[in-house]
Amino acid sequence: MGERLSRARVQAFVGRDEELGRFAAALAGDPQAPFAFYVYGPGGIGKSTLLRRLADHARAAGRLLVELDGRFVSRDPADFERAAGPFLDVPGTVLFVDSFEHCQWLESWLWHHFLPRAADDTLVVLGGRRAPQPQWAADPAWSRLLHVSELGPFSSEQARSLLVAAEIRPELRDRVLRFAGGNPLALSLAAAAGSAGCGREEIWAPTADVLRTLLAGLIGEVPTAAHRRALEVAAQAHSTSEELLAAVLPGEDAHPLFAWLRELPFMESTLRGLHPHDAARETLAADLRWRAPNAFESMRQRLADEYLRILREAPEERVWTVTDDLFYLFREGERLARLRSWSREDEVHDRPLHPEDIDVVLRMAAETEGPASAELVRYWAQAQPEAFSVYRLVSTGRIVAFTARLVLPSPPDPRDVATDPVVAAAWEYTRATAPVSPGEHIGVSRFSVYPEQYQVPSRVIDLSSSRAQAEAARARGRAYGFAVFRDAETWAERVRGTLQDTGARPRVGEYTYGLFGVDWRRLPVEAWLMHFISATEMPAAPAGPSPLSRAAFDQAVREALAHWRDAVAFAACALLRTRLAADLGEPVGELRALLRGAVDELAGDPRGVRARDALAAGYLSGAPTQEAAARRLGLPYGTYRRHLRQGLDLLCEALWERELHDPR
Repeated sequence: MGERLSRARVQAFVGRDEELGRFAAALAGDPQAPFAFYVYGPGGIGKSTLLRRLADHARAAGRLLVELDGRFVSRDPADFERAAGPFLDVPGTVLFVDSFEHCQWLESWLWHHFLPRAADDTLVVLGGRRAPQPQWAADPAWSRLLHVSELGPFSSEQARSLLVAAEIRPELRDRVLRFAGGNPLALSLAAAAGSAGCGREEIWAPTADVLRTLLAGLIGEVPTAAHRRALEVAAQAHSTSEELLAAVLPGEDAHPLFAWLRELPFMESTLRGLHPHDAARETLAADLRWRAPNAFESMRQRLADEYLRILREAPEERVWTVTDDLFYLFREGERLARLRSWSREDEVHDRPLHPEDIDVVLRMAAETEGPASAELVRYWAQAQPEAFSVYRLVSTGRIVAFTARLVLPSPPDPRDVATDPVVAAAWEYTRATAPVSPGEHIGVSRFSVYPEQYQVPSRVIDLSSSRAQAEAARARGRAYGFAVFRDAETWAERVRGTLQDTGARPRVGEYTYGLFGVDWRRLPVEAWLMHFISATEMPAAPAGPSPLSRAAFDQAVREALAHWRDAVAFAACALLRTRLAADLGEPVGELRALLRGAVDELAGDPRGVRARDALAAGYLSGAPTQEAAARRLGLPYGTYRRHLRQGLDLLCEALWERELHDPR
């Protein structure tokens, strides 16, 4: 099969003769041939196609291949080195890294630390959108070993050859060429559509939105409404797995839908799932938003809900990628643009604080915030070393920043309050607004020290805030979250609508700091995240006995169920601060009984029997995971998830009616 695929690629491949020739010479062992090939150009220009063709050449020559996708390369160079291990150990290995622009921060490290350790007779091929750093080609040590190619559009002859090979009808070729020009992606999609997709002249009429029209002609009639919804998922999710499809389309059989998506010519298969070509994704998403705006927004909300579920329930190692997936959905939002840098320059990765890092961290604190702050860093590093993250440049490994996210239980430790004015201000604010009960705690993002980009949007703040938000979503009994910034007025504007300015301005040494916070008991983390990444304003606390809106009330019900088996966390859940529990004599025990009774009552409605069973198995029976609950009921996971969603909706509706009208 591999040989058949290779032959098909040879037949369909056009152009790029210089790159093929130089690579063939290198494979043959020509001493004058390059060791490293760097291919770059804009999206859709054919970089991935060329890399696959070169990989076929290397495979045919009997070489061992290591193929990596830059979109899914870890920020830690050690992970890259493990993935590319044979390149260092096995002579003759050829390393391919596609989409290199997504891990461009590795460039200096690759050049100075990784590539010089390559095994004998190895080759490396990098493909990305950005040109390499100029010092690569200018370095006399590398100038003869590196070949850089900027890919351009096909010539008219090459474009026509591609359409001939695709058997596009002669009378349609000129129209397609006028429409697509020499863009390889547009030509490839046209070729994939074939003559059957060229029946209507208007498909190929020049427009300002070339690729959108081309995609419409390529896809044609979507087989079913389920296939259309699967497209809506793929257009918005950063990567689409069959599991994700099953979760956000619970009433559908995800397997054939995933197989259909996989066959679309603009869809690429990656380690994490299907990933549309960037140009195709943007075009498809814009078309869906224009054609069905309500369906587009509804699907985005479903994806966000699923990411939030994974955020609460996933293993620790998956959490950070899920947070990035959630933010990717709303990457064009105003608040994300205001607070996140989205930069990949000087890429960093975070690691726990080790004893040998202390001197560097203290020096950074003293240089940026003064000796008094450095002493507080020393105090907290001794009290909560696990709260600290140290950030290193991927390219060199140099420590450039550190942060600390403190977890402070109630009642506060008098030593903490006496030592740190910022922590004292946080506790004072909680006492003056809504005191923290025993068993609850507060979280404080206490330090964010990046001397080269001090307290301005940066990758350090991006990563630290992602972790803080993920920790808050997974924490049990967290009452407040606080962030601390020195330039209080500037940050008050940046966090407007997401964090409350407490008004506190504690002083440490010669500097004052602004304290900004949110009460997680009044607004669950999931609801806050949705306000943070969307265009809506943070809701004001509603009038009346209940401090929760309907959305927050529903989330409080879900939180109570999620904490069912943790007595301490359940005792701190937001549902205990509603009218529903206001008159209960023994609130925790009676609320548990009320919830269990409300779940049982669902079976009185024919729609609710399976929903009741799903809720009981998933939350009340002790099943460790939702997958285990599905097995306990003998249901496919997708079917179980559908019944569980229905059960949650019915339960929240019934409890909300009690909340509004008659809590008894």
